[in-house]
Amino acid sequence: MASSNDNKSTEGGFQDGNSDPNDEETNELCPGFKDVDAFVKYGLGAVLSATKASAGLPQAGDDYDFYRSFPGFQEFCESQGDKLLHLMSQIMQHHGCRSHMRDRNKLTGLEERFDLVVDSNDTILERAGILLDEADGVNRSQQPVMPAGFQPPKIVVSSWNRKGSGSGSRPETFRLLHAKNVARPQLKFKEKVDNSNTPFIPKIFIKPNATKPLPSYFTNKQIRKERPEDLDVPAALADFIHQQRTQEHVEDMFAHPYQYELDHFTTPENLLSKPEVQMYKPMAETKCSFIDTLEDLVALNEKLCKLSEFAVDLEHHSYRSFLGLTCLMQISTREEDFIIDTLELRSEMYILNEAFTDPATVKVFHGADSDIEWLQKDFGLYVVNLFDTHQASRALNLARHSLDHLLKHFCNVDSDKRYQLADWRIRPLPDEMVQYARTDTHYLLYIYDSMRAQLLEFHHGQPGLLQSVWNKSKDISLKKYLKPIFTEESYLELQRKQKKSFNTQQLTAFRLLFAWRDKLARQEDESTGYVLPTHMMSKISEELPKEPQGIIACCNPVPPLVRQQVNELHLLVQQAREMPLLKVSKDGCQQWAYVLSVLFGPHDTSRISAAFLKELETKSDQTSLSVAHMKASRIIESFENPFRMYLPPSDVHINKNAKFDPSSKIFEISKRWKLQSIEQQHKELEAKRKAKEEAKEQAKKESLQNVATVRQQAADSLKGGGKKRERVASEVGESTPKPSKKLMKSADKPQKTEPPSQESFTPFDYSQSDLSVFAGTKSKSNTQFDPNRQAPDFKKKVFICSLISGNRSMSYMAGKSERGFRHNWPKR
Repeated sequence: MASSNDNKSTEGGFQDGNSDPNDEETNELCPGFKDVDAFVKYGLGAVLSATKASAGLPQAGDDYDFYRSFPGFQEFCESQGDKLLHLMSQIMQHHGCRSHMRDRNKLTGLEERFDLVVDSNDTILERAGILLDEADGVNRSQQPVMPAGFQPPKIVVSSWNRKGSGSGSRPETFRLLHAKNVARPQLKFKEKVDNSNTPFIPKIFIKPNATKPLPSYFTNKQIRKERPEDLDVPAALADFIHQQRTQEHVEDMFAHPYQYELDHFTTPENLLSKPEVQMYKPMAETKCSFIDTLEDLVALNEKLCKLSEFAVDLEHHSYRSFLGLTCLMQISTREEDFIIDTLELRSEMYILNEAFTDPATVKVFHGADSDIEWLQKDFGLYVVNLFDTHQASRALNLARHSLDHLLKHFCNVDSDKRYQLADWRIRPLPDEMVQYARTDTHYLLYIYDSMRAQLLEFHHGQPGLLQSVWNKSKDISLKKYLKPIFTEESYLELQRKQKKSFNTQQLTAFRLLFAWRDKLARQEDESTGYVLPTHMMSKISEELPKEPQGIIACCNPVPPLVRQQVNELHLLVQQAREMPLLKVSKDGCQQWAYVLSVLFGPHDTSRISAAFLKELETKSDQTSLSVAHMKASRIIESFENPFRMYLPPSDVHINKNAKFDPSSKIFEISKRWKLQSIEQQHKELEAKRKAKEEAKEQAKKESLQNVATVRQQAADSLKGGGKKRERVASEVGESTPKPSKKLMKSADKPQKTEPPSQESFTPFDYSQSDLSVFAGTKSKSNTQFDPNRQAPDFKKKVFICSLISGNRSMSYMAGKSERGFRHNWPKR
């Protein structure tokens, strides 16, 4: 807030200094301050003291609550808060913002005040930025002058096209100049663009400045136009077939035509010595020629062949073409600038090979890595004796290596990069774009002289550092253009750059969409970014929409070709959804099966195909793995839970396909678990069986040794003096029968029994037993289910019998059973 106050004071000070004439007499910016430095120094001191004071206040928490309990501290805080709110309201009111800071609701007052502060800061900072731009001479309200018939340029403000705003430089945005109704220049080309999926073959058929003649394949190139059998075959494929027929060398077809000349090229001595730096001519005094006819191009080639150096630059367009188009070429000499319409003279640009391959003429480029490839692809042009100022900038260790930095460093010229993203297919070219194109080469020869001199000074006059720049430039000249070739694995490199982990369905969708995009881009001669941008393709692959409207929803804005062929894209996505759901590593290989996504229930069978189940059955028989697979499995196992193998798979729902896939980890775990559980069960059963047999044998032995017969017990009782007979221990597994209640009652009654005689044994008299307990028993009830059986009536009498063989009681209902009346059973 203090800074906002300082801004106010500073702003007011500048206004007072400009309006009050007395300040010139007193030489004071504002009362009490001589200049801006004194005012800023005072302001920084005030801000620093305020910051220290705020840091000394009690922190929020226990300390603040403790001090807040004192009435004096509470009153002081409220008074200071009111003062601050009053100051803030005044600053906001001065800048035209909402300033009602104090009259707020107690419940929502804090949030409303915070919103007011944010809005006011935005307004103040925006005004400060506008004033600083006006102080620098920039007027944002001024619109660029555009030719009649063209729409004004659109300013695209984003992080990818904004210059870095550091060390005093203000941020700047680029202008995307485009036109909606540009005729496709490919329709006017004499030689049609070859977008076939075949390697690139050089277009050269005449080799000027040659020390090694051009191979016969290139010199006889006109013969292939007379071969009627190859009319329906792409040009590159027809050349390859013709090469096979004539037994020509394949190396000659794809070799660099000037490989021999560049390998034997040596930098002249005068280029390794200190040059005489020649100042550039002002752009207003330099003649500029626009070349769009064959006669002017031939005249330019004759002029360039007489020079010792010239500067070259290209303007390329790659959005509405699969391979890209070189739309403009700029050439600058010491006296004149040339702008060549390469779209109009595309088939005649090979004429410049005479000057571009002359080893006595230096060709100065900046960042020629792409320019060399574009010259070969579109025109069949090659460069001998190249000097790249970008490589020289790296050797000099400059702060930046861009062309605009070199222009500012050596020429003190601010380059206008607003039209860097312009559509260079526009014809006729606006004057602003022509001036922008001239700037790229007009000062380049002066920069070339200055950098050579500095390279010699940096190396104390020795040419070693300068020679290294020449060598690197020659390596750039040896680059060959490589045509993008589509293969089955082409999508993997792009998928790795996305840094997303896809499963098999998503990866299949990405692969199918990549192939569809490449095929359509080649057919329509459009860039892949125009057909389907990569981020949209990744979004569709990740979401896997079930309807065509979902594909449209993943694209914003919707590309025209996607809207036209949305049904075909929908079929590709459906094909991907039929793939088995397996997790895939970043390198595209299957790692392990995993549980179905939570977005789909266990009964969703739309992701399982019969072909996959059949494939699983065939894979289950293949148990042999390679060494690489075994190593990978061991590495994966080392990062997994060591106790996972002991967990049964029945606790969680696992994909059925994953259980039967031999390459999955779940299959291995479940198989190991089953084997261990079966083995453990066998061991336990064997141990129980042995223990049971041993117990039976032991009990049998003891019963045979210790149990006496009845006669022996009677004899022992006679010998023992009428002692009672000891109870024999029951065998293992027997249980003592529990006496019934009636037996207990009858046992309580006094019975007259005579003492047993000691001389003779009398057997037990069963007539004295109470046999009424066995009355009312019925035959064993049938266990067959009878639906006509009546429900049990607990009011009826229930007979309880005691089972002799056990201690469980069973109840039998009195009444007749109605079994047998099948006509009463319910019909099925």
